[in-house]
Amino acid sequence: MQERRMDESLRERLKKVRLVILDVDGVLTDGRIVMDEDGKELRFFDVKDGFGVRAMIEMGVSVAVISGRAAPCVARRLEGLGVRDVYQGVREKRKPFAELLDKHGLEPEEVLFVADDVYDLPLFGEVGVKVAVSDATEEVRRAADWVTKRPGGRGAVREVAEALLAAKDLWRRVLEKLHDERREDDL
Repeated sequence: MQERRMDESLRERLKKVRLVILDVDGVLTDGRIVMDEDGKELRFFDVKDGFGVRAMIEMGVSVAVISGRAAPCVARRLEGLGVRDVYQGVREKRKPFAELLDKHGLEPEEVLFVADDVYDLPLFGEVGVKVAVSDATEEVRRAADWVTKRPGGRGAVREVAEALLAAKDLWRRVLEKLHDERREDDL
């Protein structure tokens, strides 16, 4: 399978993106679910991905999550990152997608979706930019406009954030803001 990398036409489409939708298991996490002795589920999140989410929000790009599974630790992590639009325990992802378009006054081409598994394919047909993490299933990689170099839960979301914000000429502002001693945000 030929790998889909960033090209100039994709950079142009990224400039139009105003909303990034993320899956959780396999995108924000590495897909593993750890269960303790009491059956409590735990997930692994990468701080680099968290920084990417915060940077997008800080630069005015909305971030939403639509996940097929629900877990309290996911809700806490997303709340800490400032993600307000969170849909957990949702198998049919097109319904919350339609709600998000309406809520934010967006057209489908202004939305980027990062996915990893076949459950995500129906929504792929709806969005403007389809991104697969590097360790996504073959079907998802084949349907994607772009496949990240980094795997899910290990920097893929940060890679998307950097590329998106760079295409919008905002990544430099993120770095400047990060190094500004007077800043009062959570970057």
